[in-house]
Amino acid sequence: VQLQASGGGLVQPGGSLRLSCAASGFTFSSYTMSWVRQAPGKGFEGVSAINPDGGTTSYVDSVKGRFTISRDNAKNTLYLQMNSLKPEDTAVYYCVLGASRGQGTLVTVSS
Repeated sequence: VQLQASGGGLVQPGGSLRLSCAASGFTFSSYTMSWVRQAPGKGFEGVSAINPDGGTTSYVDSVKGRFTISRDNAKNTLYLQMNSLKPEDTAVYYCVLGASRGQGTLVTVSS
């Protein structure tokens, strides 16, 4: 299993970013995928999840209405559209398959 997240960066409060996760080494279209994050000095927090066909999604309360998870099974890619970003969204974001967590991407929200 290989999971490579990208798309992070520095953004001002209220801004947007789109994260991507390129997946390989397994049948991507068969699995629920998730995004988790780890803020500086804190533990991991589940952010969002999406079922194999993309028809069912879930979000932690703190990002509901601001973040949108999606997937392209033809491209083996998971996405996280993040709008109205807040400083408290600052974290390293990882895409996750079960117990597998690839290299993350850092999102910094600051003015």
